[in-house]
Amino acid sequence: MSEALPDRLSVNPDSPFHDAALLERGIGILFNGTEKTNVEEYCVSEGWIRVAAGKTLDRKGQPMTLKLKGKVEPFLKDAGEA
Repeated sequence: MSEALPDRLSVNPDSPFHDAALLERGIGILFNGTEKTNVEEYCVSEGWIRVAAGKTLDRKGQPMTLKLKGKVEPFLKDAGEA
């Protein structure tokens, strides 16, 4: 793989960890061995993901998130299909 995935990535455009070009390529997250599709942000070195807590929104209109700790393994979805 020519490009290494970042240690931390967020889908929120206001976050300093947002990378639109990388998100367009398609990122998958394996969390404790199962693929998660509702991840808002992840950090590999600290071992956590943030997932949306239902349809609840905070006062800024962003989804409320829960921080789950465990083994995080990001992967490129387009690389797996080729």
